[in-house]
Amino acid sequence: MPRLQTLAVHAGTRQPTPDYHPVVPPLNSSVAYTYDAMVDLDAVFADQAEGYVYARYGNPTVAAFEQAAAALEGTSAGVAYASGMAALHAALLAAGVRSGAAVVCAADIYGATYALLSRLLAEFGIQSIFVDINDMRTVRETVASLKPAAVLVETISNPLLKVADIPTLAEVAHAADAQLLVDNTFATPYLCQPLAWGADMVIHSATKYLAGHGDVMAGVVLCSPELVQKLRENQKLLGANLAPEPAWLAHRGLRTFWVRVREQFANAERVADWLVARDDIVQVHYPGLLTHHQHELARRLFGERGFGGMLSFELRDAGRDQVFGFMDELQLVLSATTLGDVFSLVLYPAHSSHRSMPAEMRAALGISEGLVRMSTGIEASEDIIADLAQALDKTRA
Repeated sequence: MPRLQTLAVHAGTRQPTPDYHPVVPPLNSSVAYTYDAMVDLDAVFADQAEGYVYARYGNPTVAAFEQAAAALEGTSAGVAYASGMAALHAALLAAGVRSGAAVVCAADIYGATYALLSRLLAEFGIQSIFVDINDMRTVRETVASLKPAAVLVETISNPLLKVADIPTLAEVAHAADAQLLVDNTFATPYLCQPLAWGADMVIHSATKYLAGHGDVMAGVVLCSPELVQKLRENQKLLGANLAPEPAWLAHRGLRTFWVRVREQFANAERVADWLVARDDIVQVHYPGLLTHHQHELARRLFGERGFGGMLSFELRDAGRDQVFGFMDELQLVLSATTLGDVFSLVLYPAHSSHRSMPAEMRAALGISEGLVRMSTGIEASEDIIADLAQALDKTRA
């Protein structure tokens, strides 16, 4: 009989394989895994058998989330990361972006993505060219002459809500032997599955709509099994793994994804329609509006499923102080640097999501000092609109 101190370490840790299945996937936080025979452990290390050996190589809880996210994007494979930016960086590496290579990227892109390409990757000898992704002539010419390793776009851009013509971009990228990488965070797989339109890899900040409750930071790349193998090998070396606990929470959030986003997207349409009628709003950016210059493209890509839960709007004659005043007056809608939550949220791009982008570039893109980005939640649309109305009225007064 082992001594008490030995029992304290080992008792209850080797449970027999059960013949039942829990309704909710369990949280498995073990760092390492053991086998009855060393040859079995060796086979898993050699990728000759399915299994787990070490958390940096894979984890059952994380794998369950990866499988669920991949299924929503219409594929069988994916790799999860500790954040959306880690997922984006991993996708670029798997696409062959390294010293001497080039990336053609949408100019209207998330600020941290712009900083990653223009600062960090530039230090490693990677050239990034930013183009108006809706000027297809310029895109074709740039990709054809530069021969980039990757073309990077957002399905719906942050924060001006431009829509990427994914089928045409896939054709342009592949003609130059480049891979098309699509950040699908804003659109979500509810609206669009970029892989079905020809994209090579789809990236999500799972912190946002996939997890959906503002309590998880995670990212995921969805693609073919062949590309997943590259991603997995790189992940073993880089160690940007998603931990089991946030993976479990993200998977839990994913189970309500379908009902959440339908309400969020419907609310966004109602808010956008209401904002358009305000004389203190200069412009509303939302692809669901008939006046949006890419409304028909959005309808072609998204079908009848809606146009997303994100919009942005510009306060008339407003700068930083006026925008801050408006945001301070909000009582229901929260000011926070995230999106896709069940709460309605607003953000000031000039000081938050696009703070790392030079002011002159923001201005050239149309990200004005009066621009506000909004993520609609699942509250009653009447309550969201009432809160926006009282804040706008007080700001104008």
